[in-house]
Formats: sequence, structure tokens, C-alpha cells
Amino acid sequence: MSFDRLIKKIIETKNPSVAGLDPRLEYVPEYITKAAFEKHGVTLKAAAEAILTFNKALIDELYDIVPAIKPQAAYYEMYGWEGVRVLTETISYAQSKGMYVMTDGKRNDIGATMDAYASAHLGKVNVGDKTFEPFGADALTVNGYLGTDGIDPLLKICKAQDKGIFVLAKTSNPSSGELQDKCIDGTPIYAVMGDMCEKWGEDTIGEYGYSAVGAVVGATYPEQLTELRKRLPHTMFLVPGYGAQGGGAEGLKVAFDENGLGAIVNSSRAIMCAYKKEDCLETDFAKAARREAIRMREDIVRVTGLSK
Repeated sequence: MSFDRLIKKIIETKNPSVAGLDPRLEYVPEYITKAAFEKHGVTLKAAAEAILTFNKALIDELYDIVPAIKPQAAYYEMYGWEGVRVLTETISYAQSKGMYVMTDGKRNDIGATMDAYASAHLGKVNVGDKTFEPFGADALTVNGYLGTDGIDPLLKICKAQDKGIFVLAKTSNPSSGELQDKCIDGTPIYAVMGDMCEKWGEDTIGEYGYSAVGAVVGATYPEQLTELRKRLPHTMFLVPGYGAQGGGAEGLKVAFDENGLGAIVNSSRAIMCAYKKEDCLETDFAKAARREAIRMREDIVRVTGLSK
């Protein structure tokens, strides 16, 4: 199954973290944007090309120590069709380096529309007598709050094409509790959603004991993270909120199983913009990202036991 491939990369790199590639133009070193503007003018194409150069340099420094990247679709869509092209090229480039790619799209719909989302991000489309993978990611984040109608089209592709999904359960944002902490017959909605993830994935369990249906559970809520890890033994966790949003390594330990597996922790700005925090030369931005990724890896495995 798809998450078996992810877990094998985590074991290989001894690193249960994913680099979120959520680039804004202001994150890109000035010398890269300046070169793009000189070539393409001050245009959306120039912005997209600068971001692609930035992404590729980061991937080149991270692929041997970080198992996966997580590009957030919105940061590419904001630059129009040129940005969406860069999303496609970023996915392809990372995979060519052996990285697992999860697109953070939080897609949510039903019926034919969800079929289209599933085909676009994880599946294939037919054009004449040829078949293409439009984006070709390995996994996709999705919003499950429309119920099973919005998940079934994805499950079909997960099973047929070795893909995975991460369903929003307990998100890391401060207001998540306004809905997710409300109870249905005494059970919090985030736990109800977690139970649904277990049910949706029950016939896709891989060799490490995890299904093709993961859950997004924020590092900012360690008590709920602890509860859900116990409640959802077959559900892989994508854990946002480390670092910039306040989640620390000590609170992350509860996301992992006894083997130090079962979860992958996201960091975006801290890795992408590490050169700004270090105040090093702009030309050293990718090396700074590598240093931050190594620091994060050591911080996490210190509490999970993965490296033992």
C-alpha cells in the first residue's frame, strides 16, 4: 500500500518528517527572483519560475535526509496557471529523487466532482487513446466532513493505483475546537471522524499495519493526539503544527507507535526560510534548509525511538 512506501522511506532516512513546500515569492532569495524577472519580466510566469528554481534547490538538498515533501496547492494556485504548472513539475522532480509526495489540497466534494478531484491529484485521465497522470502525487489531504460520498471516489483510486489520503480529523488551528470538539452522543466530532478513517481504510491494511486512509492530527493538541493514537491503531497520522505553530517534540511522542512509526510531522516555513533565521547568505538557502531539516529530525527521533 501507498503508506508502506512512505514508512519504508521514513525507516531508510530515520526521519519521520515531511518538508512542506508552501512557497510565497517573498520566501525566495532575491537573486533568484531578480534573474527570473530579467528573463520573463515582472509577470506571473517569472514568479512561478523563481519558485520552481527555489523548490528544486531545496529538494536537491533534502531528498537524501527527508522522506517526503508536502506542497500546499494554494501557494501554487495563487500564481495562476503558471503556478499550477510548477506544482506539477515540483511533484515530478521530487519523485525523480525518490521522495514521497503528498499534495495538501484539502479537497472536498461528492459524486462526479470528487471523481474529478481524485483523478486529477491521484489518478489518471484518458485523452483520446492515451492515459495521463495530471499531477501524480502519492497522497492527498482531504476534508471528510461531507461523509462517505466524498471519500469513496478516493478509496477506489487508493486501492487501484497504490495511493493514500489524509483526512482532516483534529486540525492544528486555534479555532478547530469550535466544531471538532463538539460531541455526538458523548463522542467528540474529531474522534467520530477518526473512527470513520479506521472504517474507510479497514480493507487496505499494509505490511506495517496502517491503511491507505490516514488522518490529519495537529501537534498543538497533544491530549487529543494521545487519545486518537490509542483509538486509531491502523491510521497513519500527518501531524502539522510543529515549530511555527507551537507544537514541540515532547508532545509529538504520543503520535507514534511503539516502533517509532505511524506518524509523519510537517514543517514548512522553518525549513524553507531557515536561511532568514540563520541570517546567512541568500545563496546558502538550500544548505540552511538542510541544516534545519537535520535539526528537526534529531529533535523528533530523540523522543520517538525511531533511530534505535
